[in-house]
Amino acid sequence: MDVFTAKDGVLHIEDVTLTSIADAIGTPAYIYSSAHLRQQFGRLTEALSGLDAQIYYAVKANSNLSVLRLFHELGAGFDIVSGGELQRVVSAGGEPGQVLFSGVGKSVAEIDLALKLGIGCFNVESTSELERIAERAQLLQRPAPISIRVNPNVDAQTHPYVSTGLKENKFGVPPQQAVELYRQANDREHLSIVGIDCHIGSQIVEIEPLHQALTCLLELADQLADEGIRLQHIDVGGGMGVTYRDESEFDVDAYGNMLHEMLSGRSMKLILEPGRYLVANGGVLLTRVEYLKPQQTPEHKNFAVVDAAMNDLLRPALYQAWHDVRVVAPDSGVSTTCWDIVGPICETGDFIAHDRELALAEQQLLAIMSVGAYGMVQSSNYNTRPRPPEVLVEGSRFRVVRRRETTRDQLAFELDSQVGDTLPSPHT
Repeated sequence: MDVFTAKDGVLHIEDVTLTSIADAIGTPAYIYSSAHLRQQFGRLTEALSGLDAQIYYAVKANSNLSVLRLFHELGAGFDIVSGGELQRVVSAGGEPGQVLFSGVGKSVAEIDLALKLGIGCFNVESTSELERIAERAQLLQRPAPISIRVNPNVDAQTHPYVSTGLKENKFGVPPQQAVELYRQANDREHLSIVGIDCHIGSQIVEIEPLHQALTCLLELADQLADEGIRLQHIDVGGGMGVTYRDESEFDVDAYGNMLHEMLSGRSMKLILEPGRYLVANGGVLLTRVEYLKPQQTPEHKNFAVVDAAMNDLLRPALYQAWHDVRVVAPDSGVSTTCWDIVGPICETGDFIAHDRELALAEQQLLAIMSVGAYGMVQSSNYNTRPRPPEVLVEGSRFRVVRRRETTRDQLAFELDSQVGDTLPSPHT
């Protein structure tokens, strides 16, 4: 079911017009469909039917508290990469025991917080990290459940910035080093070995790299079992791709069949850590055209300057990512032209889209599609721009789940109170 449809010539999200949301809260703004999130979670759950499996939502994809609460209500655990994300999960009603803590740079403060709250597992990514967790667990007299993140040197065939399973990537440890770390952990009183972990990258569209990575994990699990180290779970990470433009749709049913086949007869619980797959195509960024800059000669570009910018959506500048751009309420009296959609930030890299054939007019409302993942979470205050609000749609209703920032919000963190006192309006 496509939650974004045109009805009576106006783009809707579920049963709400995007124009009505823009009229109520302004632009730019992130809008999410709860129906899409539920639908994707249901599709993956169905593909895993018959397996002893648990979905742990990757918080880094979209960490809004209402989104986290929705997934918690659906039965998800959470994969986190910082102490801040752990606090978000708890604030959203998540259970610490259903949390996996990944990431290469866990600080002492983050480890202590996780130990005190009693998280489900640390995904350990280095020898030094294993030693630090053991020391903090002994000091705090708290058990530390651990899993070693294996780097299997498998090419996920994705963008180099989101590839995490090659030997030149910073994540995890090589298979044989992982075995040695398990041996060390097995001798430490306050460490409890619970699983094995792998995540080879993001936006994966083919199953074969995931098959190769799982094969590596199972071989290691068998080797460890021969040494008397038995694992409770096997974590295959996330990375399932979505369609932004013309990519092949990830075959979640074929993936489920592969997992069934390879894990048949094994007693380990299966864990997946999807993020993008669950949320990416459930979100849009609403923006309005401020100015049109048509050029007089064909060798020059035509620019449509909108009120969203790279501080709101970084993916095009960071990854050269492609996002579909739709006119929310098309005007039949406007002719189609090739436009570059750009923002107001003083950087040439501040663009949303290049070379789009669109019929545009000033003040027209646009929807930047497929931004539910790695959109708002990567936003910033560059050029002292306030970050946009977030809205969650449920059927015919919508609610603001994060208000729009103001300049006053930003200045409140700085230590010159006289500046804040002189602001002319809280809406500036």
